[in-house]
Amino acid sequence: MKSKIKNFFKGMNQEHTNEHAMNNNEEINNNQEPVNAEGENTSVNTEGNAAETANESVRDFEAELKEKDDKYLRLYAEFENYKRRTTTERIELFKTAGQEIMLAMIPVLDDFERALKAMETATDVTSVKEGIELVSHKFKNTLVSKGLKPMESIGQPFNADLHEAITNIPAPTEDMKDKVIDEVEKGYYLGEKVIRYAKVVVGA
Repeated sequence: MKSKIKNFFKGMNQEHTNEHAMNNNEEINNNQEPVNAEGENTSVNTEGNAAETANESVRDFEAELKEKDDKYLRLYAEFENYKRRTTTERIELFKTAGQEIMLAMIPVLDDFERALKAMETATDVTSVKEGIELVSHKFKNTLVSKGLKPMESIGQPFNADLHEAITNIPAPTEDMKDKVIDEVEKGYYLGEKVIRYAKVVVGA
């Protein structure tokens, strides 16, 4: 009987010992880093892959930044060249803005010089008058060809956007009230723009 009881407790102690050993093995296994089939440490591989991915992202970002920086520098250089070119063209335009009209007026100036020279020895006033009228006609036609257009004011209603009233006088007829009766100085358009207002006398 004693031997049976002794064997029973001995078996319980053996089971407890085996269970404790199994628990210790599990803790050891849990504390060990995971490995793959080839025995490589998978946690180290995972960290290495993450680092390599981060490095690739940094390299991609640096390459993209360099590309955008190069593009910005090219655009900046092109803009500076554009500003320099347009500034030069503007200066040249200011210098030669009147060149075309001046070239057109030179023949008229030649005609005036010839008329003045002819007047020095002329005895026929009529011929001199005709010559001056021809030069005046040529002069007006040249200006018209360059866009200058005289303003027709007499008989038109007074318009402050076109006319400058010098004085008012009694209207000769009822229908001439508030209309231009006389023109002291002619007004002109250049294209559609008024470049000189007409100085007029208005009927009251």
